[in-house]
Amino acid sequence: MKGQGPLRRGLLVILSIIFIGSLAGVLYHVLDRQRGAKDYAEAAALVKLPTLPKHSPFPTPSNVAVLPEDENSEIPAVSYTWQDPYADALGEMDFSALREVNPDVLGWIMIPDTVISYPLLQGEDNEYYLKHTWKGDRNAMGSIFVESRCNGEFLDFNTIVYGHRMRGGSMFGTLKYFSKASYWEAHPYIYIVTDSGEFTYAVFSAYEAELESDTYRINIVEEAGRQAFVDYCVECSVIETGIVPTVNDHILTLSTCTGNGHATRWVVQAVRLPQIPETDMADEGTVPTPETTAEELPGAIEQIPESEETSTVDEADLIGLEE
Repeated sequence: MKGQGPLRRGLLVILSIIFIGSLAGVLYHVLDRQRGAKDYAEAAALVKLPTLPKHSPFPTPSNVAVLPEDENSEIPAVSYTWQDPYADALGEMDFSALREVNPDVLGWIMIPDTVISYPLLQGEDNEYYLKHTWKGDRNAMGSIFVESRCNGEFLDFNTIVYGHRMRGGSMFGTLKYFSKASYWEAHPYIYIVTDSGEFTYAVFSAYEAELESDTYRINIVEEAGRQAFVDYCVECSVIETGIVPTVNDHILTLSTCTGNGHATRWVVQAVRLPQIPETDMADEGTVPTPETTAEELPGAIEQIPESEETSTVDEADLIGLEE
């Protein structure tokens, strides 16, 4: 029919425009991620990120020195030197070059043998670093950043860290694998490095959390409130780690999206292990392992009390959008 020719041509034009627009969108996202990846590769170079060993960060105490208790004693005293190869290596990182670019850099976060190895940021709010890299470039990857109302020295009872769940697996895209016990067993520790030192956290819980859940409570001062928080996190976990924090510990909450809409978030929580000095370890207790509870860990941490009342993070609904 006479009218079908123009109609077909018009339809082809419309389909061509849709195709070109879709292709342009795909190319934009590819280039955007490449630019973001370049920014983070530059960060690793500036901070001189060390090459880390691929084995357990908590080997059996080594470097045993047999020392006499006194000149007349026939019974030697055994002295252990505690060494965490990851913490030792990460402790050499220098953040001054990063801060020359952006003073919002707090330090670095790493989960060994995963892609999670990024600078840690903290802004005046929880919106800016959702869409900007550590250099301040606008990018869908955003940054890994600390809740704006948390203490930047990780002194709070619950410190929340946000990051996107990128489809390619970058940023916090691999946190979803902590739903499997086997993945947790292979990646039981999270490292945070700041000017205050190198902190090692043992993962104890992983689960899907609602935006208004207790997961996002901060500035919990009372002991009863802290115990209720710990009980909630342990009960919600989809993996059984055997690790139970105490009310005097420091908890790290990593938050990203679930990929199932914006009503919930996927969280991985970890408890800070005591910083053990390189001294006589003979009477210091057991070597921390994933089976060790926080109460059993040697050298209990004294919690610095917060001055603010208990509050809930209202900005949580802005965080962890999947790209």
